[in-house]
Amino acid sequence: MKKIEVLGSGCPKCQKTTDLIKNELRNLDVEAEIVKVEELDEIVNRGVMMTPAVVIDGEIKVEGKVPSSSEIRSWFE
Repeated sequence: MKKIEVLGSGCPKCQKTTDLIKNELRNLDVEAEIVKVEELDEIVNRGVMMTPAVVIDGEIKVEGKVPSSSEIRSWFE
């Protein structure tokens, strides 16, 4: 099972990112653990300077923007 981390302060863009990921996972019938990382120190320690950011299994997939649905799908195909 993949581990998906959404890094951000809990802002509306961070929530939208989480919602989009959940929706695409349902559409693709993919199981994954989604974790919200809101601690600023932890976000910075991962090398992320702009949020929202998405990390899948330790790899930064996007930073500083809300990903599109097609971008999210590409991570799981």
